[in-house]
Amino acid sequence: MNIETMLEQIKQHPDYHKAGMILCHNGVVRATSREGDEVTGLEIAVDHEGLEQIISKQKKTPGIIEILVHINEGQPLAVGDDVMFLVVAGNIRENVIGTLTDTLNQIKTEVTSKTQFFK
Repeated sequence: MNIETMLEQIKQHPDYHKAGMILCHNGVVRATSREGDEVTGLEIAVDHEGLEQIISKQKKTPGIIEILVHINEGQPLAVGDDVMFLVVAGNIRENVIGTLTDTLNQIKTEVTSKTQFFK
């Protein structure tokens, strides 16, 4: 999966004509941890049931047309690799930006866990 494929999928949505904005998040493996330690990679685990619940709830936000998420889980990822794509389409920027932020924060805190590998 990639951002371009997800954007094309959004554009095929029957309510796409109501969209005024599509916002994308592309999380990548960075070379240092939040604490500044050198990272060689990471691995992600996902609670899929919880993820579906978050997406379902966020799709009910007024003005939101579609939310797509792809997380590269279950394999070691190297520095620079894509970790997660999140795409949100909606009517106006206030709705889309807020929903992307809320969805991203919930995914990162509630349904994903990461194991970082250090030098």
